[in-house]
Amino acid sequence: MITVTDATKDWGDFRALDGVSLDVPSGSLTALLGPSGSGKSTLLRAIAGLETLDSGRIEIGGVDVTDVPPQRRGIGFVFQHYAAFRHMTVRDNVGFGLSIRKVAKPTIHSRVDELLELVGLGGLQDRYPAQLSGGQRQRMALARALAIQPEVMLLDEPFGALDAKVRAELRDWLRHLHDEVHVTTILVTHDQEEALDVADHIAVLNHGRLEQVGNPTDLYDHPANSFVMGFLGSVSRLGHTLVRPQHIELRKLAPGEEPVVTDWSAAKITERAVVERVTHLGFETRVELVTLPSGDRFTAALTRKNANELDLAVGDSVLATADRDTEHATFDDWSI
Repeated sequence: MITVTDATKDWGDFRALDGVSLDVPSGSLTALLGPSGSGKSTLLRAIAGLETLDSGRIEIGGVDVTDVPPQRRGIGFVFQHYAAFRHMTVRDNVGFGLSIRKVAKPTIHSRVDELLELVGLGGLQDRYPAQLSGGQRQRMALARALAIQPEVMLLDEPFGALDAKVRAELRDWLRHLHDEVHVTTILVTHDQEEALDVADHIAVLNHGRLEQVGNPTDLYDHPANSFVMGFLGSVSRLGHTLVRPQHIELRKLAPGEEPVVTDWSAAKITERAVVERVTHLGFETRVELVTLPSGDRFTAALTRKNANELDLAVGDSVLATADRDTEHATFDDWSI
């Protein structure tokens, strides 16, 4: 549905997009993920026609829209700050795009009422934005974008201004909504949990460049480099290799015990360490450790069952072991 080819954009001396090429499948929900300044919002705005590329091409549905104005691209856009018309009711806000297109009022009312039911705001047609919660206002903004029946929906950190509980609820709701309407959707976020939770595909950007594109499982299990690995989940350094904290196994050593390591193969990383802190997080336990004798710090994540069996306390000696994944970059390349 959307093809971006060699997109480049400079802001003075700052290169916001550096030759980005990306294909967004029809009907998919694709997340643009990256830290602040990575270029994700610039890319989204370029697709919308709100920014002009210095070079490159954008196609929507096989049509070159690089020089086509935003209103002719068939796009619904939702910002972090929903920009509702305060003097208008919910019904009038959602139907605004249809009214300026001179759609007949009965058709607008029918379409708006249908959408409000779809987004869970049925019965609130006559309220004003100030009478809605933050989550309800963002649902209203999404209904307004859907009202014009766009080919593409672009969401620029739509839940960023909401608290964590409401964000989690709206993520789940957005996924279900997308499964019903099947509009090709691009979501900009810097929250890896949000991207992993809702997206079919994730495009990871850093310093204006596209680092990797794939489905959430592929990116998490097979990151292209250390940046992608670190940005899509917690990482620890064990020896000179990056590993996921939940992939580290711990064995508690008895006082004075000198461990005998039988597997020093290249496939394993083994370090002796001392527990510095144990934090219980409900579903998991986080153990902060320091290796001996190098003094390097790392973190292991245990299930509650494993943590209870080990019964670790500050000062305990352990043997930490993990599989060495040769696909992952070493710590020397790590620049998150």
